[in-house]
Amino acid sequence: MTGLRVAACQTPELLGAVDAALACIEDFARRAADADLLLFPECFLQGYLVEAAHLNRYAVDLRSAEFAAVQRRLAAVEATLVFGVVERAGDRLYNTAVVLDRGELSGCYRKTHLVPGEALFDPGDAYPVFDRRGVRFGINICFDAQFPEAAAAVATQGADLLLLPAQNMIRRASAESWRDRHNEIRTRRVRETGMWLVSADVTGERGTSHIGYGPTCAINPDGEVIAQVPSLTMGHIAVEVPSSR
Repeated sequence: MTGLRVAACQTPELLGAVDAALACIEDFARRAADADLLLFPECFLQGYLVEAAHLNRYAVDLRSAEFAAVQRRLAAVEATLVFGVVERAGDRLYNTAVVLDRGELSGCYRKTHLVPGEALFDPGDAYPVFDRRGVRFGINICFDAQFPEAAAAVATQGADLLLLPAQNMIRRASAESWRDRHNEIRTRRVRETGMWLVSADVTGERGTSHIGYGPTCAINPDGEVIAQVPSLTMGHIAVEVPSSR
């Protein structure tokens, strides 16, 4: 039986620093050289800042020459890459996670459940799944995890694994309140669906007002957190998700 070795990366928050984000991806690809798939946080490429000036400046069309340059740069990475982008499609903006294989765009998922502060984004309406090394995976993004139907839409397509790029750089009081609740919610989704769940998040501080604890972790189908990057630490975890095919 084959399987998929998945690495999830806990990164610093990078805002409007695409070159630094790409360098970070390349660095983690070297650190986790045995991984088949690397997962990065929500809106990682340009940074999660839901302000009109930031989104209008950095949003990228996935068919553009600008994104083609990103693809060319990442073509040398052997592992499948899943990372968040601020996507522009015509006059709409999406909170999107892309799936790249040796620089080729295999597909993408657009966040379906938006928090009230994400009014500048449009919601997605589809839950694509992907197959790698006998493992089928789909994607939810951050707040999606609070909605059972989002995980169920992936599970009903025969998925073994749910990837969850997240971005929990939030105000300090909220960060303390939510610190242990993220995995409680994610564990519910695992127990409902029987899928593995692997999340990736940012960590560190944004000035004195915001802090990101993560968590970047892996939860097995029994609802056990089997690996987690420590809070306020850059790093990655790696788990082997067995094939069901």
